[in-house]
Amino acid sequence: MIDIENCHITHIPAKVLAEPAKPVEKIDEPIRKLVDKMADIMVEYKGVGLAGPQAGVPLRIFIISLDGQKENVRAFINPTVVCDGKTVTNEEGCLSVPGVFTRIRRYKKCTVTATGLDGKVFTEEAEGLYARALQHEFDHINGTTIADKMSTVAKIAHRKKLQELKDRQENENQ
Repeated sequence: MIDIENCHITHIPAKVLAEPAKPVEKIDEPIRKLVDKMADIMVEYKGVGLAGPQAGVPLRIFIISLDGQKENVRAFINPTVVCDGKTVTNEEGCLSVPGVFTRIRRYKKCTVTATGLDGKVFTEEAEGLYARALQHEFDHINGTTIADKMSTVAKIAHRKKLQELKDRQENENQ
C-alpha cells in the first residue's frame, strides 16, 4: 500500500534513492493518486521530472513535464530507456541533491518504452532535454543519482553540500 499522504521529496543519501525500484504490478487508483502527488511535489520544487524513489516510493515509475507544469505531466510506468549514438555533457541538477549543479554526460538520443496511466504501452524516441530527463529519471529507478555520476573533481567541489545532505539524513534518522 502506498502512503500518499507521507510522500515527500527525499534527499541523498536516503536508502530509497540507492536501490533499484520494484515494478508497478497494476495501474490502479493508488498509482493514479501517486502520480498526482508526484506532480505536486515536482511543481512545488520547480522540477521537470520526478521518480518514485524521489517521493519515497520504491516503484519503477517516473513523471516528466518539460515545462514544469502539472497539466503537462506524463507518467512512465515500468519504463525501459535505450540510448545509443553520441553523448554530450551538460549541467544538471536534481531535486534529491538540492543546491548541486554538475556536468553530467548523457546520450543525445534515446528511446523509451513504458506503460501510461491508461494501461497502454507506448514507445517514443527522444532527444535534447527530453532525452536527458528520461535518462536522469531512469537512473533514479535504478538506484543512481547525479551524485553517483559526478566526476571526482565535482565531488570535491561539492563535498561541503554533499556532507550537509548526509548529516541531515543522519539527524532525521535519529
